[in-house]
Amino acid sequence: MRGEKTVLHDVTLSIGVGEHVALLGPNGCGKSTFIKTITRECYPLAREGSGIAIFGQENWNVFDLRTLLGIVSNDLMAQCARDFTGREIVLSGFFSSIGIWPHHHVTPAMQEKASDVLATLEATHLADRPVTEMSSGEARRIMIARALVHDPRALLFDEPSNSLDVAAQHDLREMMRRLAQAGVGILLVTHHLPDIIPEIDRVILMRSGRIVADGGKEGVLTEDGLSEVFGRRLEISRRDGYYHVL
Repeated sequence: MRGEKTVLHDVTLSIGVGEHVALLGPNGCGKSTFIKTITRECYPLAREGSGIAIFGQENWNVFDLRTLLGIVSNDLMAQCARDFTGREIVLSGFFSSIGIWPHHHVTPAMQEKASDVLATLEATHLADRPVTEMSSGEARRIMIARALVHDPRALLFDEPSNSLDVAAQHDLREMMRRLAQAGVGILLVTHHLPDIIPEIDRVILMRSGRIVADGGKEGVLTEDGLSEVFGRRLEISRRDGYYHVL
C-alpha cells in the first residue's frame, strides 16, 4: 500500500537472474511501486503467506542488496540537484548515494572502474561536467553508468525514456541493447511500447495493480490485450524487432 491506497493486489511473480523482462502498463498501474518493492523502498503487507525474496533471500541489509542492483529511475534523477560532476555521480554508485560526500572513501580502483564505464558508454566527455548542466539524454547516460559501475546482478530501468527527445530515446534503446547483449539482466518498467528492445522476450502486463498477462512478447503484445490494458482501441505494428502504436 502507498498511504491508504492499495497499489499492488495479490501479485505472484518470479523473475530469473539474467532474464530480460519488460513490465508494461498505463501510468498509475503500480509499475514503479513494483520496482520500489524490489529495492526495499516499499514492503508488502505483513499477511500470512505474503512475502518477497530477492536473489533467494527474504531478509536483507538494504545497503547490501543495493550493491547487487543497478537502478535508473526518475526519482534518482530528481535528486541530482547539487553541482556534482558526472564522475562523482558515477562513483556514488559504489555507495548507493547521489554524489560523493565527505565520509565516502573513493579508492583508485573505483576511480579506474568509473573511467572504464564512462568510456564504455561513450560518456568520458561528461566526467567533469556538472550534471545540472547536462541535457536529459546526457544525464540519463551518467545515471546508467552509475548503475553499472559496481557490476550489479540486475539492472532496473524505471520509465527510462521519460523527458527524452526522439534522438535521446534512440540512443537509450541502443545502449540498453548493448547491455542486454553483454549479458546484463534487464528489468524494464515502461508505458512506452517502443522501449521494449528486441532482446527482451518476456513481457508482463499490469492494470490497476494486478498482473493481467505474462509471457512471450509475441503472445502478450497483441492489439486486443494492449487495448484492454490501456483502455482504448490500439493498432500495433512491428518493425525490426520493435513494436509501435499506430
